[in-house]
Amino acid sequence: MKNIKSILLSILVLMMMFPIQAFGHEGEERSETSTFSLVVDYSMIAASVITILAIITVVVLNNKQKAFDVKKKEGQIRKKHYQKLVKISKWIAIFGIVALLISGAIKMFNGDNGSESSGEFMHIHGLGFTNDGSEIYVPAHDGLKVFRNGQWSGAAGEKHDYMGFSMVDDGFYSSGHPAPDSSMKNPFGIVRSTNLGEDLKTLGLYGEIDFHAMDVGYNNHAIYVFNPQENSQMDDTGMYYSLDDTKTWNKTGMKGIKGQVAAIAVHPNQEEVVAVSTNQGIFLSKDFGDTFEELYNVPTSALSFSNQGTLYAGSVSSKVELTQINTENGERTSLPLPSIKEEDAISYIAINPQNEQQIVISTFKKDIFSTGDRGGSWSQLVDEGKSVTQNKEEVSSSSLESDTSEGQSHAMDHSGMNMSGSSDVPENFKLQKSPSIQLAQKP
Repeated sequence: MKNIKSILLSILVLMMMFPIQAFGHEGEERSETSTFSLVVDYSMIAASVITILAIITVVVLNNKQKAFDVKKKEGQIRKKHYQKLVKISKWIAIFGIVALLISGAIKMFNGDNGSESSGEFMHIHGLGFTNDGSEIYVPAHDGLKVFRNGQWSGAAGEKHDYMGFSMVDDGFYSSGHPAPDSSMKNPFGIVRSTNLGEDLKTLGLYGEIDFHAMDVGYNNHAIYVFNPQENSQMDDTGMYYSLDDTKTWNKTGMKGIKGQVAAIAVHPNQEEVVAVSTNQGIFLSKDFGDTFEELYNVPTSALSFSNQGTLYAGSVSSKVELTQINTENGERTSLPLPSIKEEDAISYIAINPQNEQQIVISTFKKDIFSTGDRGGSWSQLVDEGKSVTQNKEEVSSSSLESDTSEGQSHAMDHSGMNMSGSSDVPENFKLQKSPSIQLAQKP
């Protein structure tokens, strides 16, 4: 029993160090957002264990003291020594209880009050409006962010890492990965929510695969994905679609598509109509993706259909462009943009389903802009991942003009898709000093 003091102090040190160093989660990217939460959770565990061990030690030592013969000098010495150990154990127990209370308070505060991180965006994995057009949802790697009444806040539900996020008329579909403290399987396959993230319903390929390139028709709920690897429902890579919430999948022909895929958009009402953008242009299919015709031969990083069926594209020619495209006759209209940072481009586009005048765009450098008059003026909502609600940049509506040019030739040289969700600016969508552009895949 002479070494009890040393043992208890060693346990104290090791238990506080062990959780931080020994516990891990899947993937380097996830650890960026989960470290603080893990430290708090495991500190609570460590404090609980320390407290329990200290209390047990106190009880054991007190019981042992009863057996000492205090009439003898040896018994008196041993009892005095045990009393010191009991005192030390009591202080350790008190320390553990205090640490447990502090950790619990921190966890409760961070769990109830998400305002600290609600306006920060580590990554941006999509954009979308609620059906009534009153709220903008952004999957931001550490859960959904919501813009309502001029302010950002966290959405209900767990802070999952949503990928392939697609808003629809009654909620959203998504792929991705569960939150660090979630009991859900990783990866998601495809999930659906009808209460904006408060609950998730698992659909196909749950626990098997993560789709980064995915879109769902706003009203018809036709699901289109680019499958990166063989799985239990898809025996090959390529483009697939499902019209029954992933119960069955059909592979598309993808005939006519040139270049590396960057984005996909599904018509809101016509389930057979799908658009795909690449580093060589925009391609439209009206037969479930079997054959495609070229709409625009400019590298395009972002696509989205409005609820009225108009296609919007974020492209890069000699400048960053936001283009409205009539898919029936191919007519294109260029919309004015706010000042996009150097070597940046549009990553996602969302159009208010109740008001096509309102458009929201994000960029690879984590800026988000909103316009209520088709680009006549823009408000910046997020600047490099930080929320901004007051900064407005006016864009003259005189810059709105028809654009029927065929574009310019571009240098294209890269291999494979890279849809990791990184917010780094892709090389293939950076503006160059010369008219020629070097291309790379959208993350």
